[in-house]
Amino acid sequence: MKYAFVNAVVLDGSENMQPMPNTAVLVEDGVIKAISPSADSFGDVKIIDLEGRYLMPGLINLHVHLPGSGMPSYTKKQNAKTVNFLMSNIVTRSVVYSLCYKFARTQLLSGVTTIRTVGGLGNIDSSIRNDINKGKRVGPRMLVSDMAVSVPEGHMAGLLAYEAKTEDDCIKYVRKIAENKPDLIKIMITGGVLDAKVKGEPGVLKMPPELIRACCDEAHRLGYKVAAHIESPAGLRAALENGVDTVEHGADPDEDMIRLFRETGAVQVCTISPAIPGAYFPTEVTHMSEMGKFNSNIVMEGMIACAKKALANGITVGLGTDTACPFVTHYDMWRELVYFKKFVGVSNAFALHTATQVNAKIAGIEAETGSVEVGKSADLLITDASPLDDLTALRTPYMVVMKGKTIKQPKVKKFDYVETELDKLL
Repeated sequence: MKYAFVNAVVLDGSENMQPMPNTAVLVEDGVIKAISPSADSFGDVKIIDLEGRYLMPGLINLHVHLPGSGMPSYTKKQNAKTVNFLMSNIVTRSVVYSLCYKFARTQLLSGVTTIRTVGGLGNIDSSIRNDINKGKRVGPRMLVSDMAVSVPEGHMAGLLAYEAKTEDDCIKYVRKIAENKPDLIKIMITGGVLDAKVKGEPGVLKMPPELIRACCDEAHRLGYKVAAHIESPAGLRAALENGVDTVEHGADPDEDMIRLFRETGAVQVCTISPAIPGAYFPTEVTHMSEMGKFNSNIVMEGMIACAKKALANGITVGLGTDTACPFVTHYDMWRELVYFKKFVGVSNAFALHTATQVNAKIAGIEAETGSVEVGKSADLLITDASPLDDLTALRTPYMVVMKGKTIKQPKVKKFDYVETELDKLL
């Protein structure tokens, strides 16, 4: 499989990327073999003329939950009883597998060539990853955590997470998750907006520090990094003091927490998308209580403050969508870049750089993907217009390329209601 893109404007994904017009990119066996002003030196190869379109690395979404669409009405149906039924036998599990695979493929068709799942049902995510890697399915590169570890009455307990009561439980569940060879371990340290019980306390610390430490120590012993759900300063401090590698979501850090970020090498994965509806939509649209709306604002402001302070202090910040929270679909990673620019104040180029090369580094796959470079996998996104001028150019890909396999003018089924509401904020 050997071909060359010609007449491309290449955006390589680097921090200081500049458009490289009239560029040719040679792809062979799924790998970028050469980048040149013309294809003359490539020999006799198939030519794909991009006619001045923009070629860039595929987007990387660092925070995905596959068992859900993001449609608000669907999200409300999720509960422990339903989950237990769906995972109870081979027939219903196959339905769950098919649904989750469909959503993974939707990510790919929207221009996301790598996803990192951070809480799923059983070993469904790793099963899909394995089938994609074996060539049985077409989908994005997947880094998975499968089930997470929470505590009784903790975030996603009984749904996407085991309930640990003791340090021994933490060790047991981390080992159980590791049996299916995930790529990372996910823990739930604080509560969230949807499970908050008190106005003004959306991210109550649920997992005691000694349990956080037990999870992290065992995960690290087994060679896994730990991602943690965190939505309050108390949770952020507990995470940084006890071994967490990636802070998912985030909270407003003080100077001591910034010091801990630096000393531990931890990074933030910013997920503004799920906070947007609660913070900005009328309650009659979200069907949230006034408490939920108030708490959404707290979480959103905390995440944004965390990202701003982290970047100002040289701490790495990545991006993810937190699909499938209400109004957060599997085809809208491009919106997260728009929010990152709008609320954190970065440039279009830095947003694109973060969603590609930076995210690849956070995920530990920067040697494979995340930039347009010789030797990297041909995981590419091609658009008609330049996202450096307008990030909404990412909304409708002209072509997606996954390990060299091209998908021209990919189509995804979208929820008109969700799109209409979210577009009001553009």
